[in-house]
Amino acid sequence: MRTLVVIATYNEIENLPRLVKAVLELTLDIDVLVIDDQSPDGTGRWAREYATQDHRLQLIERPGKLGLGTASITGLKYAVTHRYDCVVTMDADFSHDPKYIPQLVTRLSTDEQPAVDVVIGSRYVPGGGVQGWPLRRRWMSRAINRYARSFLRLRVADCSGAFRCYRIAALQHFQLDRIRSSGYSYLEEILWLLQRQGTAFAEIPIVFVDRQKGHSKINWREAIFALWFIFRLGILGAPRS
Repeated sequence: MRTLVVIATYNEIENLPRLVKAVLELTLDIDVLVIDDQSPDGTGRWAREYATQDHRLQLIERPGKLGLGTASITGLKYAVTHRYDCVVTMDADFSHDPKYIPQLVTRLSTDEQPAVDVVIGSRYVPGGGVQGWPLRRRWMSRAINRYARSFLRLRVADCSGAFRCYRIAALQHFQLDRIRSSGYSYLEEILWLLQRQGTAFAEIPIVFVDRQKGHSKINWREAIFALWFIFRLGILGAPRS
């Protein structure tokens, strides 16, 4: 399957060169799209220069820090427009090991039943896990997932993980502009919207490893907004445009 890997970046110069190399070394028909929000550390500059040497890397540079949600949706739209077969979203900090990408793509393309349109790299199915997180963060992540499953009735174990593979055919008739969250809650929102249109999901186990280089972008303000947005979505439904 012709695959696009979307990586949203902000100040990831310590991670991105190694990550791009690891992804492009996979034995797949694969391209990488970096979406950079004007990283002051030179992440976008590196990607721009590398793209002149290897056509498998593309870059979209945005005028400022506009949020993970809008970056990911931009990547999904790009994949649809450029007629890929599937699109993988992943973090830029090696929390998501590229070695799992072939498994995500294979599960999507296999004839195994039931057929699925979205495959999630899951921390919370048998065989999955987390390394490097303190107990408090582990508890918070599990609590947020239970919260999202309860309010949105999502039928997956890992609602908040960003390591996913989407079948393009499932996105072609899905209105990506309906997604209202610009931050981390887009992860639950897109699953909720896709589930409502009958999309089938599968999960494969991954081990999520806390970043070793750089700094996490999530903050308490975004976390609180995500909780509020999920609550609003579950009680009132999708906000109007």
